[in-house]
Amino acid sequence: MANGFCSDGPMLPADIVLAPAWWFHNEGITFEEDFFYNPARRVEAERQMEKALYERWGRFGLGENKDTNLPVVGAVHLAVGFLLSEMLGCRVEYKEDSPPLVICRELKELEISAEAAFESSAYKRFEELAEALRKKYGYITGDVNWGGILNIALDVRGQNLFTDFFDRADDVEGFLSEIARVIERFTKGLSKETGSTSVSVNRNVRHLEPAVFLHSECSHTMISVDDYRKFLFEFDAEWSSKYRPFGIHFCGKDPHRYAEAFAELPHLDFLDVGWGGDVAELRKELPDTFLNVRLSPVEIIEQSAEEIEETIRRLVGESGDAQLTGVCCINMDEKVADEKIDAIFETVAALREEHRQS
Repeated sequence: MANGFCSDGPMLPADIVLAPAWWFHNEGITFEEDFFYNPARRVEAERQMEKALYERWGRFGLGENKDTNLPVVGAVHLAVGFLLSEMLGCRVEYKEDSPPLVICRELKELEISAEAAFESSAYKRFEELAEALRKKYGYITGDVNWGGILNIALDVRGQNLFTDFFDRADDVEGFLSEIARVIERFTKGLSKETGSTSVSVNRNVRHLEPAVFLHSECSHTMISVDDYRKFLFEFDAEWSSKYRPFGIHFCGKDPHRYAEAFAELPHLDFLDVGWGGDVAELRKELPDTFLNVRLSPVEIIEQSAEEIEETIRRLVGESGDAQLTGVCCINMDEKVADEKIDAIFETVAALREEHRQS
């Protein structure tokens, strides 16, 4: 399984994503509907975020666009997916200090229309935002967190989907295929304009070339590997050949449970390794895959700088290849002190230097 990244890519890229609660408490940024869809607010908010990151962690390379108004079409400093679920009929609640909340549609029948999704008021509102930004700036940039097939399926159908796996397998396959059609059309259209699809899924992909197509599989921790093979493996297999570099975002604690199945994909260039995942086991099965190790945004609150360093060194060591390893911590809230984030970047910088000298 050859890796799909440029051979001269960065060693040990590292990045963070701060939760809406952090931004609300530290910078006064609110996350009502206006944050996501008002063109002027989109540009202003992203620049404010860049400035805040620069003031705290500019020495580590964050906030490089602090002085630039960029027509960022999606919230690339958050890790929240809701738009495609809304396009498929889910209601979304917007709150000032937390991410948009998707309300499950509880669809009775396993029937949806990809065409109808692009005629929805949710998509038309997004298109109006994009068009307003194009008109003012001449282009758009950034991307939108598009979730993943099973994530969206659960938003639309609800927990009854798990019994559908047994009772209505044929209908499930058609249902998931239609969601995949929505994802493909949405991401292909956006990437043609912006060149990326997945910075809004995990910011660490912005350090890699070419741009990663990162399929979110957060909810795969809830199903068996056998169900993955039966209902979802073929989507990953097809996309891994069509959209390279292809990656899987698995934020659950058990990605190693899928190690053998993931190794059977034609390509897996990037794997987001959820906190608690067995990195050594994944590396054994995926010797050529870029393993992006994730720190716990909850445990880091109480950890000392020394404990953070020890954790990062252990995970990078288990990955076994600094050129095929990244480090991130996603969705840290206001309880995380700045010095804890300092420790992440300082440890990674030290590791880079040690590997260069070895």
